[in-house]
Amino acid sequence: MTVKEVLRAHSAAHEDASAETKGEGGHASSVAPAATVAAGRASQELGVRRAEFELAVHLGLIAVTGAPGGGRPRVHEDEIARLREQPGFPDALVERVRTVGTARGAALLDIAPARFTRLARAGCVSPVTFYLNRYRAVVWLYLADELAAFAAREPELLAGRTPPGMRTMLESGADWRARNWRSQRIDRLLDRTTDPWARTAVQASALDPVQLAEVVDDPYERAYLVRVRPEPVFGRPGSMAAREAMAELMLADDPDEILWRRVNLTLELDSARGDRPAPRPGDDGGARATPPARTGARPRAVRPAPAAEPAAPPACTGASRPAAVGRTTRKGLLARLGWRGRGAG
Repeated sequence: MTVKEVLRAHSAAHEDASAETKGEGGHASSVAPAATVAAGRASQELGVRRAEFELAVHLGLIAVTGAPGGGRPRVHEDEIARLREQPGFPDALVERVRTVGTARGAALLDIAPARFTRLARAGCVSPVTFYLNRYRAVVWLYLADELAAFAAREPELLAGRTPPGMRTMLESGADWRARNWRSQRIDRLLDRTTDPWARTAVQASALDPVQLAEVVDDPYERAYLVRVRPEPVFGRPGSMAAREAMAELMLADDPDEILWRRVNLTLELDSARGDRPAPRPGDDGGARATPPARTGARPRAVRPAPAAEPAAPPACTGASRPAAVGRTTRKGLLARLGWRGRGAG
């Protein structure tokens, strides 16, 4: 063996030993983190359009994880493998996120578009998302699966005369579409977090600043709610007009709904204050942070707020609408809410 060959062999052995040492305890560990892919790549591998993918994440059908440093969400490869192994893939997944507007929804139910609109306004079917048309008007979209389930559950509402209760509601100008969209959005955001302050922030998002200040009188707590408020996984709409529409649609606008939201906010706020105080200037490290959780699978059970809003109005369910909450809630709670009711001076 020549001198050059000996030196090359010695150098190779040294490099192998160095790599082994780093793999065992050095900075360059040989244990690779769980493989993830970007959302765009995941939608391609799952055979769905990007809008369908984002809606599937919103509905909890696809689990995503936050990227380090707050980057865009990513999808674990084992999650992609799980979805690909499901029966009927990918058509079954595409069908579960298929949305339709008023015209196609009416055709699906075999009714006139005007009747479909009346059913939607009465809260019998709930929109899952929306977009703005060229006139900047809100166009509601509905899950085709949910429309089919409604048709099977309430066939009597698809033909014949409109029930008297529903007719009275519609004649009064009632429109439950935004309210039902708002309620479902809040429920899905609550499903994604177990942190008491984040849950409080979700409830607070349905109230305007005046209503919020009446329930949460501490300005530091209100500022903290803004900081920890969960957002949809893929953020808010991109255009300014869509953002403005979203901001308007997120706010409760009926006195009955406002009262429900104030009650739920108060209950969640009590839980958050019992868990930890909101941070204030000069606090060391602020309040305890909650690590980002994988989105999609539901987190551990959390004490639900007992003042849950009814999922649908009585015109569709036949149930009697709850009377004023003041008759079923302690006066002390209503006093804390600062609620005076409609027409009160």
